[in-house]
Amino acid sequence: MEPRLDVRQLSAELRGNAIVQNATLQLSPGKIGAILGPSGCGKTTLLRSIAGFQVVSAGEIYLRGKLFSKKGFTLPPEQRHIGMLFQDLALFPHLSVEQNIRFGLRKLTEEEQRNRMYEVLELTGLASDQKKHPHQLSGGQQQRVALARALAPKPEILLLDEPFSSLDPQLREQVATDVRKILKRENVTSILVTHDQHEAFAMADEVGVMNEGHIAQWDTAYNIYHRPKTRFVADFIGLGSMIAAKVIDDTTLDTEFGIMTGKLSNSVVPGQMVDLLIRPDDIPHDDSSAITALVEEKRFRGADFLYKLRLVSGSHLLCYAPSHHNHQLGEPIGIRIDVEHLVVFPQTDQTSASRIIP
Repeated sequence: MEPRLDVRQLSAELRGNAIVQNATLQLSPGKIGAILGPSGCGKTTLLRSIAGFQVVSAGEIYLRGKLFSKKGFTLPPEQRHIGMLFQDLALFPHLSVEQNIRFGLRKLTEEEQRNRMYEVLELTGLASDQKKHPHQLSGGQQQRVALARALAPKPEILLLDEPFSSLDPQLREQVATDVRKILKRENVTSILVTHDQHEAFAMADEVGVMNEGHIAQWDTAYNIYHRPKTRFVADFIGLGSMIAAKVIDDTTLDTEFGIMTGKLSNSVVPGQMVDLLIRPDDIPHDDSSAITALVEEKRFRGADFLYKLRLVSGSHLLCYAPSHHNHQLGEPIGIRIDVEHLVVFPQTDQTSASRIIP
């Protein structure tokens, strides 16, 4: 199947500075992608390049196999049939929900406008709010109005630039999940830009992690978390720790917990010292286990505790435990080691084992 969006080795500059470098990604029709990364990594510039607001210095952008951008050529944004959902939503405060949605349908006949407006009102659950103005709606409802307006012209692709950043943290993930359902029902190919991995995981089929203008990994959310390809991705996504391990062969590690076997994530050689990624969910709490560690720090998270544990060797690990297992600082607790994915990175002068990923 031909990808709906095909970005090939794209680079873009701002005032002579390289912001995006050799970015490559593809999205199939109806798929939702997310570009995730810290502030200043190039996410928004990449999105603006796809939209046509940013000229590119190298590479190409294709939509449905049609060339949209290359060095020296940029198809104007209004000819790309791309929808945008902005961070500030950009709703017209003096217009009703109905009027906001119809704003992008002015080229259609009155009957076509009315029919499409009712379609997206039903799709987004706003049918009973069509006469209200934005100030009469909650933040989540305003998000739906902005989404309905962006979807009304039936764009080839929808670009979402940190659209949930103004919402309370508790509401963001739920709204992201609701938006995903709407996009899937409409079968709209979409890209979300965010610095919040929970939003990205809640919405996207595929996630790209950006670092200093490069897409460090474009993959499923599961692989981004459990099989990070670079140390940056491992550090940026989720929580965890790194412990020292010695490579025995290409399927075996010698660690302070004993021998671990499995497929190693990176090419290594026997005898090499590596850092092994340990996620909190790799360390089940088990009062009956012979392996114990001291509680050094604890964070109450409602349904569970996040414990920072210190082993006899001095190494540190993170562990989730149900919240009714309320252990005190300095108390030894039992743990098991259940590492399914042996994600390793060569040790360098700049890295050290037993390092907690914040």
